[in-house]
Amino acid sequence: MKKTTKILAFAATAAVAFTAGCGSEDTAPTTAADTIVVSSAWTKAAESGMTGSFAELENTGDQDVQVVAVSSPVSSRSELHEMAPGADGGMAMRQMDGGLTIPAGGEHSLAPGADHLMLMDLLEPVTPGTEIALTLTFSDGSSTEFTSQVRDFAGGREKYVPSTPEGANHGG
Repeated sequence: MKKTTKILAFAATAAVAFTAGCGSEDTAPTTAADTIVVSSAWTKAAESGMTGSFAELENTGDQDVQVVAVSSPVSSRSELHEMAPGADGGMAMRQMDGGLTIPAGGEHSLAPGADHLMLMDLLEPVTPGTEIALTLTFSDGSSTEFTSQVRDFAGGREKYVPSTPEGANHGG
């Protein structure tokens, strides 16, 4: 009888330890990528040059998240862009300085004529009805990949203010 009691006591202790160990996964630190939900992603069709991508970004976490880069296999260079006053008094798009902050528990819209993802030096046509892959990289080094539906869109003819002296102004 004593041997059976010891085995049962050991089994109960092991079960409690196992359950406690499993519960610790819930308190594991999350990355920025774990807290960002990307929805309604779409990209403006373009034969060559550059194009914009747009989406809704939701931060489900309790800390602000900083997006520091974007990339896509359809372009050799990608940037986070914002609209800002241009030299001629109108609005122009330019690369964001320091990235994009999505507030804790908040959302941020990427839209034509506002903040957006800019895919430059397209490596292939971006044609309506297809999807392209994009990756957002966050300040903590994590990243999230999503797909974006390509659509025809006539708007978005903003001026581009290059971030480097060798760049040239381009229509968007």
